[in-house]
Amino acid sequence: MSPAVADLEIPADPQALAETVGAAMYAVDLATQSLGMQIVEIAPGYARLTMPVRSDMLNGHQTCHGGFMFALADSTFAFACNSRNVSTVASGCTIDFLAPGFAGDVLTAVAQERSLAGRTGVYDVTITNQDGRQLALFRGRSYRIKGQIVGTPAAP
Repeated sequence: MSPAVADLEIPADPQALAETVGAAMYAVDLATQSLGMQIVEIAPGYARLTMPVRSDMLNGHQTCHGGFMFALADSTFAFACNSRNVSTVASGCTIDFLAPGFAGDVLTAVAQERSLAGRTGVYDVTITNQDGRQLALFRGRSYRIKGQIVGTPAAP
């Protein structure tokens, strides 16, 4: 954790906490940034990110390479499962591709927590294009580890 992030006060409000955590994670997530992903919305156990499909993301069929759609789903999953400021990693995931994405499309991934018990959680991520067409379904399993994303608890 960088010193600037460690020094951030932890908001008491769950929504404010999710937003603070999302901003802190995004600031150091060069993979997510380099793919042009943007956080549109974040809440406890929830995240919505977008990603434009660039020409350098196309495969030999001139459709969006599945690895880029997977990366969008995985990043969205990460923001959702870390939104409560408990360091959380993936323990496994699956993805089903339903339809192709094309150059110029803007993909939206929505991650929703389905279960959170103890150290484990289950999250579903749906990827759609700008027309609302479903392109992929992703299910991620999370595991909470030691630590937190942002800082020191606010003084009472």
